[in-house]
Amino acid sequence: MMMTNAPLSRRYGEFIWRTRYEQIPADAREYGKMLIASTLASASLGSTLASSQIIRALEVARGGHPESTGWFGQWEAIPAVAAARINALMSDAAASDDSDLRNIVHSGTQACAAALAVGEKVGASGAEVVAAVVLGYEVAGNINTAMIGGLQRKGFHGCVVATFAAAAAAARLLKLDTEGAAHALALAATSMGGLHAAAATSLAREYHAGNAAMMGVNSALAAQLGYTAELATFEMKRGFFETLGVNPQAAEVIDELGARWCILTELGIKLVPGGSPFHAVAEAAANAARAGNLDVADIRKIAFTLPDYPFPGPKHPTDLIGIAHSPFYFAAAGAADRDYSWEHAFPEKIQDPRIRSLFAKVFRDDADVADKGKYKSGAIVRIETVDGRTIEEHVRYPKGAALRGIAWAEIESKYRSLMPHGGVAVPQISESLAVIRDLENLADVRRLVDSLWPGRA
Repeated sequence: MMMTNAPLSRRYGEFIWRTRYEQIPADAREYGKMLIASTLASASLGSTLASSQIIRALEVARGGHPESTGWFGQWEAIPAVAAARINALMSDAAASDDSDLRNIVHSGTQACAAALAVGEKVGASGAEVVAAVVLGYEVAGNINTAMIGGLQRKGFHGCVVATFAAAAAAARLLKLDTEGAAHALALAATSMGGLHAAAATSLAREYHAGNAAMMGVNSALAAQLGYTAELATFEMKRGFFETLGVNPQAAEVIDELGARWCILTELGIKLVPGGSPFHAVAEAAANAARAGNLDVADIRKIAFTLPDYPFPGPKHPTDLIGIAHSPFYFAAAGAADRDYSWEHAFPEKIQDPRIRSLFAKVFRDDADVADKGKYKSGAIVRIETVDGRTIEEHVRYPKGAALRGIAWAEIESKYRSLMPHGGVAVPQISESLAVIRDLENLADVRRLVDSLWPGRA
């Protein structure tokens, strides 16, 4: 029975400490494994980017006890906290990881990076890592529920919530009891910062992701050694919820913990690159172009409506950072190519004159949507043609949304498409994917790293 009058951090700690693997819904455990595959795949692509390489060089030069592995590259053995930082940053850098579809919090990235790093450090089983990923996602998702409508509007980036996924996952694998896990979360609550505006226009986005994983793991390690913090951090006056959210009384959402599983309703695993709120724009635009059998020259105007997302994004993006946050690019690319896929994250497509020729014809329409509540990161796209036709398409949830259902075939396609960017050979891609799908039966999660990098032995 959960302690209903205890400080919120202690109630979260109890959930982390006492929830048994068997109490986690089977679908949630399966999504946890999918998140691991998705996070690795996204990190593989992210490993090629300068931001990842800079932080990797920084952490490798710093050195330390070889506890965990920095994925891809030289597969360096480094401290767990450093591995969590590098791996989370790589996954976020490619704009291809996961999202809480309510307000773009990439909790799965932090949960997976932390769980695999700490899991390696302690020799955890695959089942223990899966449980840590899911419980980390749930704690962050529950806290995020209290932040809806306030976080980004107050200027804060989603990393300040995602760090709890790392802290909770690490606390679980370090076997912290209720009190220890509570202090890990309280420490994480006062450790993170991140500006939403900076993340939308620069490499600060993935820097935030790395910091969130790093500080989450560091908080759990500090708590393991007996470091304590204010257990009323979440609900106290000028505490976490009041400062970063909109409703200082939002603490009642904790009553849903373990009864309503966020991973089953809020999770979105990216099956195409860029910001999850705009995936449905590309899909709807592609559907409309196919329905009308349209070429670029046939299009007079494209109007998109985002029923539940207020931020506009850049209209003429020129790089990955820009397109990741630009519904205008998603609309133009989807309409021009009648599709949207991984290739649209690369310079050849970003600079494609066919796509760019449509930017001036794409407009945002903030019309009121009568059934707005039925959309979650969904979109409505209307294409007007030069011959007078109007074609309208609706997408309520993007591909990869738990509410739409996520199939292993979709995750496998992503995994096989992106893992080669990290230098993983085809046999290792197949072997590691099989290991992930059977992770609950793995005695030691270090076997997963072995399957990706045979040179480890």
